[in-house]
Amino acid sequence: MTATLTAKAAAAIPVETCTAKQWPTRLAREKTAVAGQAESQGFKARPGQVLVLADARTGKPARVIAGLPEQPDLWSYAAIAAARPGGEYRLTDGKAGDAAALGWALAGYRFDRYKKIEKKSARLIWPAKANKQRVVALYDGIVLARDLINTPAGDMGPAELAEAARAVALIGGADFNCIIGEELLDQNYPMIHAVGRASHRLPRLIDIRWGNPKHPKLTLVGKGVCFDTGGLDLKPSAGMLLMKKDMGGAAVMLGLAATIMAMKLPVRLRVLIGAVENSVSGNAFRPGDVLHSRKGLTVEIGNTDAEGRLVLGDALAEADSEKPDWLIDAATLTGAARVAVGPDLPALFSTDDAMAQALLDAGLSVGDPLWRLPLHQPYREYIEGKVGDISNSGDTPFAGSITAALFLKEFVSKTKSYAHLDMFAWNPKARPGRPLGAEATGLRALYAAIEKRYGEKRYGKR
Repeated sequence: MTATLTAKAAAAIPVETCTAKQWPTRLAREKTAVAGQAESQGFKARPGQVLVLADARTGKPARVIAGLPEQPDLWSYAAIAAARPGGEYRLTDGKAGDAAALGWALAGYRFDRYKKIEKKSARLIWPAKANKQRVVALYDGIVLARDLINTPAGDMGPAELAEAARAVALIGGADFNCIIGEELLDQNYPMIHAVGRASHRLPRLIDIRWGNPKHPKLTLVGKGVCFDTGGLDLKPSAGMLLMKKDMGGAAVMLGLAATIMAMKLPVRLRVLIGAVENSVSGNAFRPGDVLHSRKGLTVEIGNTDAEGRLVLGDALAEADSEKPDWLIDAATLTGAARVAVGPDLPALFSTDDAMAQALLDAGLSVGDPLWRLPLHQPYREYIEGKVGDISNSGDTPFAGSITAALFLKEFVSKTKSYAHLDMFAWNPKARPGRPLGAEATGLRALYAAIEKRYGEKRYGKR
């Protein structure tokens, strides 16, 4: 963060923003030399375009004019930062706030654990309207999630994910507990155990609790499949290439939890993560097996590659037992959701229309949109078990993301307001502020909704 946002500096280069619609009027007010430089650089104030105006005497940059869309978001500012070399800049727009600061900061994100990446970041003086505490908390949460997802599975197994969660709890002053290996059976988390038992890297349930018990209960559940081979229903090699990101839901929830704790929102927060590796060995669970669950339902295994919903099922049953005010899970769950809404939009399912609308509105307000899909109850018959209460994959290729959400809903019966996010957690191509690789998909939308619901008295309406 300190590399991209800085305190006031007298030598900072001013950055003026302008839309393409405003540019002709703006250009008419400029000197002839500016018009000449704009023409030579092809500058039309289109989003992402940057016009550098040099000092006539020194030849050094004196000011910058940057193009913005009519409705700028943080990625618009990330594009400006990405177009500038190292140095210090200040936005002249007095209305620039959190989006400008966060976008500029994220433009400097690099995952360099294994490969040194040398690039000087353009530093921005804090915009006057930016809430430093919130921007830093969100930045740190996003970077945490991205770094966890980007880390190869060889260095990010269930134990390492648990240690990362322990660090989040320690920094936030939260209580941390972890149920490991055979203890999962002793404490009635049989599906988490079944999915992870084939790996020598023991499965575990991560449990974080934070905040005043008198405050409203907010529970976050994340899918923490640190690597997914598909199990005995083995994935093809191409299908395994990105499976280090199958713990993306857990990473996003840890980043979100870190942000909530850093902002000290008045909630009783609980985070539950089933951390497993879905491997192949002689004791792997099999197609056709029937698993018992914490909820008491028996689950018929139609496909061992539909393992994430099993891990989530046990964790959701535990979360539901406390009847939290809001219960949210996040998971890289189905390819069907990606076919339906692509990589950038998490598919949102919810049992509560008001909750769903709050999440949708929050996503739009911060440029992190979600897209609601229906919990269409007639499709429940697609996952009816033949010998068990319910099947984890069903017998039809239709509505894969909906049937997965309906499966999860079976484990939530006491909580009124429940939402499930089926996300990609990955940028398939590089864009300013969003390099190729991990993404904290939905984190900003979730935080904005949570802050609005629980934090208005503390921070004021925005």
